[in-house]
Amino acid sequence: MSPLVDFQSMTRRYGAVVAAEKVTFAVEQGEMFGLIGPDGAGKTTSLRVALGLLAPSEGAVRTCGLDPWRERDELAKRIGYLSQRFSLYGDLSVDENIAFFAEIHGVAGWRPRRDELLDMLRMTPFRRRLAARLSGGMKQKLALACTLIHTPQLLILDEPTTGVDPVSRRDFWRILARLQREGLTLLLTTPYLDEAERCQRVALMDHGRILNVSTPEALRASWGGAIVEVLAWPRREALEIVSSAPEVADAQSFGERLHLTLKPEAAGRAEAVAQDLRARLQARGLTVESARAIPPGLEDMFIARISAERPDSEVNA
Repeated sequence: MSPLVDFQSMTRRYGAVVAAEKVTFAVEQGEMFGLIGPDGAGKTTSLRVALGLLAPSEGAVRTCGLDPWRERDELAKRIGYLSQRFSLYGDLSVDENIAFFAEIHGVAGWRPRRDELLDMLRMTPFRRRLAARLSGGMKQKLALACTLIHTPQLLILDEPTTGVDPVSRRDFWRILARLQREGLTLLLTTPYLDEAERCQRVALMDHGRILNVSTPEALRASWGGAIVEVLAWPRREALEIVSSAPEVADAQSFGERLHLTLKPEAAGRAEAVAQDLRARLQARGLTVESARAIPPGLEDMFIARISAERPDSEVNA
């Protein structure tokens, strides 16, 4: 089967600014594919080209077998698009919003499909509630129902859970996983690397370029780095102390925890380094709840990769 999305050396410029450069990747049918990278990496620009909202400056893109720029009217019948700023009509009810989008897409006999979507999203009890009175997570679920009312082949999502509470995020991803199991293909961007772990494959992107395309497992395995996790107070002082340790190449805050990327020569003795750091922190009078070597996550690997690409800049994945 042909890929549902196929980028071949796509470059997109805004005047002299290159937003995406020779981007190449393909999304296979039935796949959940994540495009991940820091702000300004070129993710949204690439999605807009796939949607037919922007024309590529160079290269070629096919979406659902179509040229998205020249055949965007036909493409609109085959794809759904959900962004973090999806526009709902606050003075319309849940039912009325879905009906409105069904009419826009020319969906005949849409009521059974609406009922099916509301049941899947567990929104049937709220169908008469005005959209303006829904929570952030409920608004995103309503936006998803509106996006799916015409039964697209491909669902493109641009950071759909940004600003959504953790419980709603988990529920939203449960829904996306179900849609994929039912055969829908998904292409998404996310700033949350724990979410990207759920994808079958991901493309790492930075400064408009694709750095790597593989499964999350293969990317972690290929990195070969070692991570020490430290939970200590005061956290800011702990970060300063561990950052200056000779074995530590990089230190990042993950909520209350510190993730320390070890230098290659220290990677083979990560647990011993963790205990040395514990002793060092305690000797300085800090409270240490835990210090241990942990398996690297996709976020650890990605931050290390981007840091290596641009070592003099601050990296926030």
